[in-house]
Amino acid sequence: MLTMAVRAQPYRSLGRSLCLFVLSTLLLCLIPPPAATAMTPKHYTELTFPPLPDIQLPPYERRQLTNGMVVYLLEDHEWPLVRGTLVFRAGSRWDPPDQVGLAEVSGDLIRTGGTQVHRAAEIDQWLEDRAAAIESGVGKSLGRINFNSLKEHSEAVLNQLAEMLQAPAVEPERFELAIRRRQGMVQRRDDQPNAQAEREFSKLIYGAESPYARTQELETLAKITPADVQQFYRRYLAPSRCILGLVGDFDASQMGDRLEAIFGSWQDLPDLPPLPPVPTVTVDTSPTTVVINRPYLSQSYIYTGQLGGTLKDADVFNLYVLNGVLNGFGGRLFNEVRSRQGLAYSVYAAWSPEFDYPGVFYGVGQTQTQTTAKFLNALRQEIQRLQQEPVSAAELNYAKDSILNSFVFNFRDRLQILNRLLRYEYYDLPKDFIFRYQRAVKAATAADLQRVAQTRLKPEQWRTLIVGAPIPCPTTNCQQRQHQS
Repeated sequence: MLTMAVRAQPYRSLGRSLCLFVLSTLLLCLIPPPAATAMTPKHYTELTFPPLPDIQLPPYERRQLTNGMVVYLLEDHEWPLVRGTLVFRAGSRWDPPDQVGLAEVSGDLIRTGGTQVHRAAEIDQWLEDRAAAIESGVGKSLGRINFNSLKEHSEAVLNQLAEMLQAPAVEPERFELAIRRRQGMVQRRDDQPNAQAEREFSKLIYGAESPYARTQELETLAKITPADVQQFYRRYLAPSRCILGLVGDFDASQMGDRLEAIFGSWQDLPDLPPLPPVPTVTVDTSPTTVVINRPYLSQSYIYTGQLGGTLKDADVFNLYVLNGVLNGFGGRLFNEVRSRQGLAYSVYAAWSPEFDYPGVFYGVGQTQTQTTAKFLNALRQEIQRLQQEPVSAAELNYAKDSILNSFVFNFRDRLQILNRLLRYEYYDLPKDFIFRYQRAVKAATAADLQRVAQTRLKPEQWRTLIVGAPIPCPTTNCQQRQHQS
């Protein structure tokens, strides 16, 4: 019985606690609420916010090593980490026409192909044991190696990076794996109709054989050999063609001396071949529509537009603001083409300049097969309206605020800032480009936007790529193609 009484005690305590809780709740209900005005939330139009702070670049050091390598150093002592990026002058735009894919395969193998000192599997395990990472790749106009490690392993990781750059190997197994991986990507690339539309639209704008639009194929990948990869390294991996940036927990002056010791002995080859010139772009202004027939699709995937410009164009900032008028939930395309006319669930436009060759301006959307022509007409009408009448003050302010308010998120951490500095150096843009961008966006007027719409946008010359079920040609000068599965 004693045992039973002791066990019952917790339950009696729980009952008393429950009664006290209920009583307290009832008393709280009897207390009158605060005044209604204090509880009523404000409408969003009544909210006020302080102005966005100006973007400030943290202190950084730029130096050039004795071998010609440019180095950027940016201290960040918040965490015991060292992160970095090395960019080098290379790109798929310089691939031989019959070996498209060489640059990307070579870029992968800088990290995964091993070195003349350590096998690839050894490097994999070594990095894993230290919770470090090195990744490499080559894009259309730039090669890049990213790396990160704890502060205590940073010097060892930098030495490993130097070994990859100075003594790269091409292990046969890793080479075959890289080729097969990209062949698999070729075989699966039309699984998504939108990806097919984007790829074929690029060919329509630049030309199918242009270095800016041609694609890897099974036969071009099959012609790449390990010797070609090694030749790629000899041509493009040189210290005078590299820009190295580090951000992390270090003293910039001391780190600069360490980098000189690690990389200083690496020298350009005496017979280093010159870089090829940047390929030019040939403009074809004849309007054309290509329809790639995929009978089982219930909607059309549409890309339409023209050749654009570069980031060095005088009008580039006004065109960004013009783009803001068209896009977003408050933009004209969303409000008119999607919401009012109901022609598309997804619709947007983009002025997409490149650094050192012309980019593209395009409109994109998906619409039901039977409304394809209506969608294209509605998109062009919005461009023509921009040309014929100035945008309203509300639209202009909305576009500018959207750009400026989101722009600050490009500087959330110091690695983002570092990578921006490296790109500006690589493409020879002014160091204050970000501040020019902000000032120009703020200064844009409705007259500026109408002027660039009239002078830079040519909807009568647009080229259009449609992937979808067979339809009557929505424009003149139209080609129908069958999808090759």
